[in-house]
Amino acid sequence: MVLHIDVPWLLDVQEQAVPEDVTVADYSALVAAVARHKTRIPRPTAAEPDPAWRAAALLHTLVLLQPLPYRNSLYACQVAAAYMHASGEGIDPPCGALVELVRDIQAGKSTVYQAADRIRAWRI
Repeated sequence: MVLHIDVPWLLDVQEQAVPEDVTVADYSALVAAVARHKTRIPRPTAAEPDPAWRAAALLHTLVLLQPLPYRNSLYACQVAAAYMHASGEGIDPPCGALVELVRDIQAGKSTVYQAADRIRAWRI
């Protein structure tokens, strides 16, 4: 199932994920995340992207572009998990694995493709 989300969907997740009232500081980062996850061919050698790649694209973009004034890592993780759930594929990452993935993205140690591989490994 191919699920394309939009900015209002991201805002709904933000409302649930971030307990305090946080105003989006950069809406263009949300627009970029939406556009990136809709990419039809993430790599020339790959077929149609799967939900794990689309979730990774959302996660990677939100971590790097930081649309919120704070709590971007928490928000990005919630978006990725919510996207996988909405796509009919739950994830169960080991304790601390999402935090480690976010840190690797922030440090430039994990590409969107590597993030997708990790998310695929966590599918249940």
